[in-house]
Amino acid sequence: MAPSRVSPPPPPSYPASTEGLTSEQLKFWDENGYLLVPDALSPDTVSKLLAETNRMLNDFSLEDHPMTKFSTGENNDHVGDTYFLESGDKVRFFFEEDAIDSEGKLMKPKHRAINKIGHYLHQLSPSFREVSLSPRNAAIARSLNFRDPRVLQSMIICKQPEIGGRVPPHQDSTFLYTDPPSAVGFWYALEDATETNGCLSFANGSHRRAPIRSRFVRHRNGVGTTFIDNQGSQWPADLEEDGEVKKEVYELGPVKAGTLVLIHGNLLHKSEKNTSDKGRIIYTFHVIEGEQQYDERNWLQPPQRGFSRLFSS
Repeated sequence: MAPSRVSPPPPPSYPASTEGLTSEQLKFWDENGYLLVPDALSPDTVSKLLAETNRMLNDFSLEDHPMTKFSTGENNDHVGDTYFLESGDKVRFFFEEDAIDSEGKLMKPKHRAINKIGHYLHQLSPSFREVSLSPRNAAIARSLNFRDPRVLQSMIICKQPEIGGRVPPHQDSTFLYTDPPSAVGFWYALEDATETNGCLSFANGSHRRAPIRSRFVRHRNGVGTTFIDNQGSQWPADLEEDGEVKKEVYELGPVKAGTLVLIHGNLLHKSEKNTSDKGRIIYTFHVIEGEQQYDERNWLQPPQRGFSRLFSS
């Protein structure tokens, strides 16, 4: 399936002087599968995005909300409802599992109960669009050899105080599969992410030895989601033996607000539950190669106008 149903909107116009990644940064990226870029957002931009995030968290309505929860892992029946599956061109709110009791009632104030907001902030929110479709991100994508990068699945993720859920080891290309895999995560810290409030951890270099063995897809009947074995390309053709993947050692990646974290789609990474009294809000989106085949079984499907172009070559 082509990456879009109709011709996508024209990309923004970028100045030629915009710089991408340095040779040292690219070397670290190639070896480790992730990269920390401090001060990628100015303090003013971080404050602006946090203010917009807090506005959304306080202003969304509970009256017609289906109380959809979100968590990662292989038991994802609750993310198969229509509210979730039709969020690719909308801004919707998904609750932490531990924020809702067995009767479906909130146990926290609504602004402290949301796990994430997604998945079309990079188009529908002017503030997040400006950050996502930026000259700097276009230059970074060029540095990573993208030819037609498309932006998709933009999310604010709130690792809420005391209840922010654990995210087990996973690979982003499992959820946004192209053939061959091409996803790269752009992860911006809007608050300090520390060991105590659930910063990311990385299995360094696992993108070289951990193929995409499974896929997160829609059921063939169109209702709900499931994991299936990946029968397509797993990246790259000469992958090392992955029998030791379960014994991976994870390295903590604490970062200051304003840091950009780039994450290879095959890299195993995770974060622990936030049991502290300090939250951790981040903004993230993914880029895929528009020239690769985007599978029609993926849970996230292109909006009518197509996935957003970061630039055109």
